[in-house]
Amino acid sequence: MMKWLPFVKSAPLVAVVRLHGTIASGGRLGASNLNDAGLAAILERAFSKGKPKAVALSINSPGGSPVQSSLIAARIRRLAAEKEVPVYAFVEDVAASGGYWLATAADEIYVDASSIVGSIGVISASFGFTGLMEKHGVERRVYTAGADKSMLDPFRPERAADIKRLKALQKQIHDSFIAQVTSRRGDRLAADADLFTGDIWVGQKAVETGLADGLEHLVPKMKALFGPKTCFAVHGKKRSILRRFGSQIADDALDAVEARALWAQYGM
Repeated sequence: MMKWLPFVKSAPLVAVVRLHGTIASGGRLGASNLNDAGLAAILERAFSKGKPKAVALSINSPGGSPVQSSLIAARIRRLAAEKEVPVYAFVEDVAASGGYWLATAADEIYVDASSIVGSIGVISASFGFTGLMEKHGVERRVYTAGADKSMLDPFRPERAADIKRLKALQKQIHDSFIAQVTSRRGDRLAADADLFTGDIWVGQKAVETGLADGLEHLVPKMKALFGPKTCFAVHGKKRSILRRFGSQIADDALDAVEARALWAQYGM
């Protein structure tokens, strides 16, 4: 009530955006994924509603789509510039690969002593079934117009040319990731550390490499910056009524399988 009275100073407001889950394309926010289309309205509200002093990103993500990571981070930076609102990232368990890409959208990054960050690299994994098919007498028939249309087909032996082409594509994505990190972290990055091998760092080691700015938790850090009376408004994905009653159980199950594989890389 007091904030509506004239000449009465309201408590500082910090908008908190929960970026928890794997990063995957698609128009909806599933049970375990994040994407630009699904986050657009959430981020717009966070930067606009109540004229926040800052936006705090609560991040817990093992990564996923590099394109969606780039789109989300770019949206955050556009809104930060447009609204002139500083952004702070707070890592919970993991901000790795695309999850760390999201963290670089912040002006400052803070971690817990046990948080995992980094994994600045690109990975592609699949299976090969040629031996299995031969054993069971299965014949693969594929007809294409274009020599590379069936590149990396898992049902035929690997081709050196396919691997070379894949690595060239991966390098382009890796270079974009490196450019994002270096442009956002600048001279805070340790000059004597190779940070772009796909390796990961924990807590204080991440701070020492310059991938993070300190060991801090969201609420006490924001209150230290904006005052003890700081209020928090949490913004995040919400489950629809249909989803709560199981109309998309199959989709959520698939999401969970993919997410499990990504989290498992970091022992989660």
